[in-house]
Amino acid sequence: MSGILPTSAASEGVGPVAEAESTGGPETTRSAIEGRSPWLLAWQRLRRDRVAMISLVVIVLIVLMAIFAPLTTAITGHPVNEQYRQTGLTPDGLPTPPSSQFWLGTDDLGRDIFVRIAYGARISLLVGVVATALTVVIGVIVGLAAGFLGGFVDTVLARLIDIVLSVPFILVAVALVSITGPSLLVTVLVIGFFSWASVARIVRGQVLSLREREFVEAAKSLGASDSRIMFVDILPNVLAPVIVYASLLIPVVIVVEATLSFLGLGLPPPTADWGGMISESQNYYTVAWWFVVFPGTALLVTTLAFNLFGDGVRDAFDPRADRIMAEVSDVTVEPLADVDAVEAVPTVETRD
Repeated sequence: MSGILPTSAASEGVGPVAEAESTGGPETTRSAIEGRSPWLLAWQRLRRDRVAMISLVVIVLIVLMAIFAPLTTAITGHPVNEQYRQTGLTPDGLPTPPSSQFWLGTDDLGRDIFVRIAYGARISLLVGVVATALTVVIGVIVGLAAGFLGGFVDTVLARLIDIVLSVPFILVAVALVSITGPSLLVTVLVIGFFSWASVARIVRGQVLSLREREFVEAAKSLGASDSRIMFVDILPNVLAPVIVYASLLIPVVIVVEATLSFLGLGLPPPTADWGGMISESQNYYTVAWWFVVFPGTALLVTTLAFNLFGDGVRDAFDPRADRIMAEVSDVTVEPLADVDAVEAVPTVETRD
C-alpha cells in the first residue's frame, strides 16, 4: 500500500491509518462519524432559528410570571382581588391611569391590573397546556386505532371524526355552560372534546402509510400484539407531526379560552382572566385605554410567541418546505424573444 502513496506522504506517515492513529485510533474516528438522531437534527435546526429562540425566551418569561404571580402581590402590596375604591378610582368612579402605586393602572373596581394580568397568565397557560394535552391524548389513541385496525373500526372512527369536526363549537359550549355553569373543568373539557378530531385525522393519515412498512410486518411475524405495534413501533414515528400540531394548538386554545371568558362562559368572577378583563373593559376603552390595552397586549404577545415558536418547530422537523420555497424563488422565466412569434414559449431555468 505504501507504494501507491507519494514518497513524502509515506515518509511522513500521512494516510488514513496514520490519521486515525494520530487522532486516537479507530474508536475516536468511529465516534467522530457517529450518526445524529432526527430529534437532535431538529433541535439543531431549531436553535439556528432566531425568531423561534426569541419566542421561546418570551414564553419562558410568561411562564415564570405565571409561576411567581404571588410575588407581584408581595412587591406591590395589592392582592389580586382587592378593591381600592379610595385610591384606585377617580372621584368620578373611573379607573386610575398607570402610576407609581398602580404600575399598569386599575380596572373598573379599583383592582391592580398588573397583578391581575400576572394571575391571568396562570389561567391561560393552565387551560392551554391541559386542554392541549387532553386533545393530543384522545386524538392519538383514536387515530392509532383507526389507522392501524382499519375495516369496520376505521369506518366508525372516521365518521365520528367527521361528526365532531362538523359540530358548531360555540353553540354547544354555550349550551353546556348554561347547564353546568362556568368553571375551569368545563372549559378544559369543552375545548378538549372539540379539538381532538383534528389530531386524530392527522395521526390516522400517518398510520395508514406506516402500517404497511417492513418494520411493522416484521413485528407481526414475531407475534407482537396490535397494542404493542401501535404504541411501541408506530407511535414514535408519528410523534413529530403531533408535537408540531400541539405547539400550534396551544395558542389556539388560549384564544378560545379567552373568547369563552369574554362571552361570559369562562371562569366566574372575580377570577383574574385575560378574556374576562377585556370583556369588563369594553365600556371604558374611551376613558381608560390602559384597561383594555394591557390585558389585550398580554394575550397578543402570548399567542404570537407560541405561534412563532410553533412555526419554528414545524420548520425544524420538516425543513423540506424551506428548501422547496428557496428553489422556487430561484426559478426565473425568460420573456419571449419575439412577441410576433406564436410558436415561441418561455423557457424555465434554475440558477445554481
